[in-house]
Amino acid sequence: MTPEDRRVISSLVVVPGRGRRGSPEDVLRHFGTTDGRALGLRLMRDAVDRQDGLDVEMALIVCATFGFTMDHLDLLVQLASADWHHKHEDVVSALGQLRTPAAVDALYHAGWWVPDYLDFDESRALAVKAIWALGGTPGAEAEQALKRLLSAEGEIVREAARAQLMRREEP
Repeated sequence: MTPEDRRVISSLVVVPGRGRRGSPEDVLRHFGTTDGRALGLRLMRDAVDRQDGLDVEMALIVCATFGFTMDHLDLLVQLASADWHHKHEDVVSALGQLRTPAAVDALYHAGWWVPDYLDFDESRALAVKAIWALGGTPGAEAEQALKRLLSAEGEIVREAARAQLMRREEP
């Protein structure tokens, strides 16, 4: 990805008090396409193949703008446990949007794993996001993953898992 590609994609990010500098249409025009989902998938595949953390961030911005589909699933699952980027929370959120049992193992892993760059985070935001995603994922496999997280080391993780299990029981 070129610096100009990154600049155009970064213009999609909302800046508090200023909004967006660019538009989804600007991105599509820049890349010469009309299909933002396919563009995001292509950019993500390329970033994963090259293990480029900055380009993963850019691809996730495009994907968040145009939407994630099941075509993104395999790449997102790979990214959920990859230690060469710093966008795990965004990856887990995207997996949560897909609401598929196929993401349960990746979400469970994110529920207990603390990447080195998040070692300072006492609030365990990655784990909590993963647990919320598991809570919204249908099926017994997601419920079993939440139950396994009840025995996690940190109280925050255990409480989040307990809350999601209770939420799943509500009518």
